[in-house]
Amino acid sequence: MMIKKFAKVFISIDIAVIVFCLLQGNMIWLLNTQIAFFSSLIITIGAFLGYKNNISSRIEKQQVDLSDPDKIDKIEDPFDLYSDDPINYDEISKEEAKTIIQQEKKRVKQNTFKNFFSTLGAASSVYRIVGYIGLVVGFFYLVNNKLFNTYAYMFGLIIVPAGALVISFILRSKED
Repeated sequence: MMIKKFAKVFISIDIAVIVFCLLQGNMIWLLNTQIAFFSSLIITIGAFLGYKNNISSRIEKQQVDLSDPDKIDKIEDPFDLYSDDPINYDEISKEEAKTIIQQEKKRVKQNTFKNFFSTLGAASSVYRIVGYIGLVVGFFYLVNNKLFNTYAYMFGLIIVPAGALVISFILRSKED
């Protein structure tokens, strides 16, 4: 659903770029922007699908009832460090504070490595790899045939991330 919204915006921007290039009669700009745009689009969609599949599989593996916010809080914040209630520092001894800090540091370090290895599959999804291959092959095709235009290529690459940023700001402002 979300991909369709983003795709509509990207395709409409791309059509505007195509029309602009055709009206200008600049086929080199058209070729550069299209190769960069489609490579960037495939990479972005591949990243989205990879991370979506990763999150879905991690949720399926979890045996925790996520509908209970107290269970989620106990998992994420076992020492209640991030609660809205003020902490009475007189009740905590220095040894307890040191223990809590050491355990929290250990948990963060473990989660860092765990997250790295669990997201490695999403980072190397087939769609993403195909997009990067297209980006490199397209770049070398343009350079070897003396058709490469740096500004047009960069413009084509920037369409997808800039469009995603603008769309996310618009969606976020509608939520508020």
